[in-house]
Amino acid sequence: MKEKVVIYPGTFDPITNGHLSIIARTLKIFDKLVIAILNNPQKIPLFPLKERMAMIREVLRDQTRVEVDSFTGLLVDYVVKKKTNVVIRGLRALSDFEYEFQMALMNRKLSREVQSIFLMTDYKWFYTSSTIIKEAASLGGDVSGLVPAIVCKKLKEKFGYG
Repeated sequence: MKEKVVIYPGTFDPITNGHLSIIARTLKIFDKLVIAILNNPQKIPLFPLKERMAMIREVLRDQTRVEVDSFTGLLVDYVVKKKTNVVIRGLRALSDFEYEFQMALMNRKLSREVQSIFLMTDYKWFYTSSTIIKEAASLGGDVSGLVPAIVCKKLKEKFGYG
């Protein structure tokens, strides 16, 4: 039987406990998950790509069914390159749905083979996003409990609170 592989794309700047929840739940459905970090030259992330990849690998070091990778260009091309046809996306609010719905439709237009699956985030992560977490951390807010310990440490160092 063929291994069921899913792609979880995003910027993961940084990875949050909400992301980890989606990852854990996705691994109950699929055999392998590829965290695909978009290297988007139009965005200026807080953490460089290599640092984001290292943090994710550290957080998921015991998870053998997860691969951390990066890509540029179209997601559908990356999905085909990874020899799968499934993308997983987490949803928090209606605004997430609108954006993700548009992206899923565009991906379907570009490749009829690529399917998008949406998972609602757990209720306790409903209000969190990487952007909000970075903003709170930049002002000295305690974001422990919202991100893995290594990410919390890196945020403190980045903003001079560590």
